[in-house]
Amino acid sequence: MAVNILCVGDVVGPAGRGVLADRLEGLITERGIDLVVCNAENAAGGSGLTPQMFEKLLHYGVDVVTMGDHVYRKQELIPVLRDSKRIVRPANLLPGAVGRRWTVAETKSGGNRVAVTCLLGQMFMKQNDSPFTAVDAILGEMPSDVVMRVIDFHAEASSEKIAMGWHVDGRASVVFGTHTHIPTADARVLPRGTAYISDVGMTGPYDGVLGRRKDRVLQYMTTSMPARFDVAKGDPRLCGVLATVSAETGRARAIERIEIRGRTDEG
Repeated sequence: MAVNILCVGDVVGPAGRGVLADRLEGLITERGIDLVVCNAENAAGGSGLTPQMFEKLLHYGVDVVTMGDHVYRKQELIPVLRDSKRIVRPANLLPGAVGRRWTVAETKSGGNRVAVTCLLGQMFMKQNDSPFTAVDAILGEMPSDVVMRVIDFHAEASSEKIAMGWHVDGRASVVFGTHTHIPTADARVLPRGTAYISDVGMTGPYDGVLGRRKDRVLQYMTTSMPARFDVAKGDPRLCGVLATVSAETGRARAIERIEIRGRTDEG
């Protein structure tokens, strides 16, 4: 039996939420998607997530929300992180950090279970515990009968992401990179059955610079003068990967990039 798992990249601001609301339900139906994992750490104004937006994402069809370095930017999300089984914080934060390090979700049909975790990179980012040590511990904690396992690696350096793919090849069903907001062309199934991509890209406005207004970013980059990096609005796209995974073995059979344009008035 094959399970179709959609992994969606960083939802950025109103444009990202809008294209997700408009396109996700149809995509789930059209492609027979069984589970949706979505990084939403930039959903609220480009930084953080609120409880209200979290509930909207679930309503749109997301099954598990993953976070990143902005996990605590909106402090009102902390009770959700503490209580909900449908959101995970990076597993390699300090032990006292609030939130689940991994969770197990049922597929939409209820017939299968999938474990989900997320990690922060170390290179060019704030100091965190080793994601490699953390993922070894997490994979050891997950129930042995849950063979389908998805990892969101929220990291800056492609080399670190690629190394993570090789590190867990055969132990995870999917490793999808997030954080850099630029989709990469290296989606593939590794030799031992792990579907991998360095970055799925963002779900948000591509008429800008990584989701921010291009005029504001250019003002700063060409003058060195301060500028407010407001979230962009134009050219919204839903980006991610669709992985087909064996429910019996947890090994991926295929991975495909997904990029769907939204309406120009979204956002």
